[in-house]
Amino acid sequence: MANFEIGIYSLGDYLSDPNTNIKVSEQQRIEEIIQAAKLADELGLDVFALGESHQEHFISQAHAVILGGIARETKNIKISSSATIVSTSDPVRIYENFSTIDLMSNGRAEIVGGRASRIGLFELLGYNVRDYEALFEEKFELLLELNKKQPISWRGHFRAPLNEAVLYPKPHQGSLPIWRAVGGPPYSAVLAGRQGVPMMLATLAGPATLFNHSVKTYRENFRLHHSYTDAMKVGVTNLFHTAPTDQEAFKNFYKYIDHTFKNANGRGFNREAYVDALDVRNVILVGEPETIIEKILYQYDIYKNDRIMLQLDLGGMPWEQVKYNIEVIGKVIAPRVREEIRIRQEKEEV
Repeated sequence: MANFEIGIYSLGDYLSDPNTNIKVSEQQRIEEIIQAAKLADELGLDVFALGESHQEHFISQAHAVILGGIARETKNIKISSSATIVSTSDPVRIYENFSTIDLMSNGRAEIVGGRASRIGLFELLGYNVRDYEALFEEKFELLLELNKKQPISWRGHFRAPLNEAVLYPKPHQGSLPIWRAVGGPPYSAVLAGRQGVPMMLATLAGPATLFNHSVKTYRENFRLHHSYTDAMKVGVTNLFHTAPTDQEAFKNFYKYIDHTFKNANGRGFNREAYVDALDVRNVILVGEPETIIEKILYQYDIYKNDRIMLQLDLGGMPWEQVKYNIEVIGKVIAPRVREEIRIRQEKEEV
């Protein structure tokens, strides 16, 4: 019986609070991310993940550096990325960075490799956005090869060849868990299955059933191309906000999610996509704790996912609200969800 994992993730949003217009310092915002990871660890959550971005309104450009700090401040929680943008990074450096974090954390590091939902970093880091797909596919394949065998000889289009290369340091267990981030066309889920890696599926808004095609496609292709299934895992990411009542959570969270999207696209978050956020079928996890528990279990019944990752620190949300949300997850939501899923799994095995 597999343990159902519950974690939180941040993209390093760095904005003013729309309620007060107060914006904390860059140093304080980084410290808040580290404190969020520490609190999640203390409350027994399974994973903390931090993504990278390389533009205004974000603070985690050097996400591996911050994750290294978290490695030294935590004891048990898995430390992951959400995601590492493989397209605009050197897979050799990614592997060296996360192997080091793995050693610093006594074997708790993971990588989630992604393609970038924001494309400003391509020009900043010297890449052509027209190579968006090709860059990711080539570099992600190299990252997987580096994790399988060394010395490695390799030749590609976007970086210098490797000739009997050996990387140091080595991860704690000799290799790292590497997930593929999937969001958008199901074809990326097809490739995750063919590559035999765990899949992290981004769900932003809409009915949970909308995303099940990617989950099924992933598993079908995994089984078709591989005899093993231990790496066949599905993680799902969700926007998250809780409060004592549904209406309080619904009203409060929209301010922050809308603020985030206004700074990203100038238009804000689609109201039509948010209007039914309290519906159990909607992937946005907003509401009082009982509502959110019901929504997480509804999604599990559809996906049979192995992990859920919750984003809650967006839009300039003040630390006290972020802290409250993490505490509710750790003390109320996670224990109930784990127990309900354990019961479901036991029934399935009979």
